Amino acid sequence: MTNPIGRIALLAAAALASGAITSNLYAHGNVTPQAVDTSALPDLAGGNETWVVANPYRGNEKALEIGQSAYGQNCARCHGLDAISGGIAPDLRYLETGDSGDEWYIERFRHGSSHDGKVYMPPMGEVLGQKAGWAIRTWIESKHTEE
Repeated sequence: MTNPIGRIALLAAAALASGAITSNLYAHGNVTPQAVDTSALPDLAGGNETWVVANPYRGNEKALEIGQSAYGQNCARCHGLDAISGGIAPDLRYLETGDSGDEWYIERFRHGSSHDGKVYMPPMGEVLGQKAGWAIRTWIESKHTEE
């Protein structure tokens, strides 16, 4: 091989494949939850200790705006941009809307999902809080579509 760039690329690929070079590869990038500023939203009775069972921000334009940003920072890497999943996690556009869908959503948001010792979704309730959770739900509902 007379091409020095090709030779370097070949050597690097061989070293990586053999384990001589290690690197942390993150399929979803940095998944550290990002703080959400919910100070513009009305406070909820009970704060973060008592979770409401129906979305108190449905129809609230400010919640929609905050929810879109919070989703992009905390949910999109797994659930897809604009709530369109690439197959790693559920496509959230198909979640049931209204109060009946709120119960499932907030349970999953608060407690995450794990099966057989594998975490499929980390619990976000204590990390982001109730106001952020409902703001995200408000935005997700704006993306709803029927299958």
